[in-house]
Amino acid sequence: MSALTAQPAPTGSRSVPRRRPGLLAPLRWEVRKLRAQVRAKAVLIGALVLPVIVVVVIHGQSRPPKDTLFGRFATVNGFALALLVLGFAAQWVLPLLTAVVAGDVFASEDQHGTWKTVLTRSTSRGQLFWAKTLTASGFAVLVLAVLAASTIVSSLLIVGHQPLIGLSGQTIPAGEALRLVAASWASMLPAMLGFTCLAILLSVWSRNPAVGIAAPVVIGMVMQLVGALGGVEAIRPFLLTTPFEAWHGFFADPHFTGPLTEGLITSAVWCAISLGAAYVMLRRRDITGG
Repeated sequence: MSALTAQPAPTGSRSVPRRRPGLLAPLRWEVRKLRAQVRAKAVLIGALVLPVIVVVVIHGQSRPPKDTLFGRFATVNGFALALLVLGFAAQWVLPLLTAVVAGDVFASEDQHGTWKTVLTRSTSRGQLFWAKTLTASGFAVLVLAVLAASTIVSSLLIVGHQPLIGLSGQTIPAGEALRLVAASWASMLPAMLGFTCLAILLSVWSRNPAVGIAAPVVIGMVMQLVGALGGVEAIRPFLLTTPFEAWHGFFADPHFTGPLTEGLITSAVWCAISLGAAYVMLRRRDITGG
C-alpha cells in the first residue's frame, strides 16, 4: 500500500491531560520583564552611585548637620555618616524606590491592554498575582541591599571606621558598630515591604502607573508629618513609617528591641490588608476590554 494507514491507539491507553504550570513559569516571565525595564535598571544604578556622591558631599562640608541623629559625627566617622544617610533615606527615599516597580507592576497591564494576553489558559489570576507580588518584593529587597552596601562601604572607605559614640554616650567598637549599622539597614525591610504591598494595592485599584508610583510616596510623607506631631502617640504605632525608626534602640545602652517587634507586626498587618484587598480586586476584575 502506498498510503500509510493510521494506527489505532493501543487498547487501554489513556490521554494524559496537560498539567497547568505552577507559579514558577509566570514568576520567571515577570522577572524577565523586570530585567528588561530601563526604569528598574536606573533605580539600581542610582542606589549604587548616589550614596557615594552623598557621602563625598557631606564629608566635604565644614559644618556637620548637628540637628540630625548622628549628624554631629557624620563628617569624621563613617558609621555615623551611614546612619545619617539611613535616616534621610527612611523618610523620603525608600518608599519611592520600591514603588517605582510595585506601583507599575499591575497598572502597566491596564495601560498597555495586555490582560487578555497574559491571562491565558496556562496562567491563572492567582498565579499571576503572586508572581508579580514576589517580583516586586524581590526588587525591594535587592534595591535595599544595594543602597545599604553602597552607603556603608563608601562611608567607611571615605570617612573612616573609628569607634562610634552611641545615643547613650557609650563608645561602640568598630566591629560592633559595623554589625549594628548593617542591622539598622536590614531593619528597614519590613516597612519597605509594607510600602511595596501598598503600592501593589494602589496599582491594582487605580490601573494607573503614575498613581501607583506617586501615591505611596505622598502617603509616606503624610505619615511622616503626622508622626512628628504632638499628641498622636496613640496612632503612631499604626503608621507604616514608624517602623523606620526602630533601629534607634540598637544604639542605646542597654539595647532595646521593642519598637522593632512592634514594627514587624505593623508592617505585616499593612502587607496582609493591602495584598488581600488587591487580590480580591484583581479576582473580580472584568478584563474582557483588554
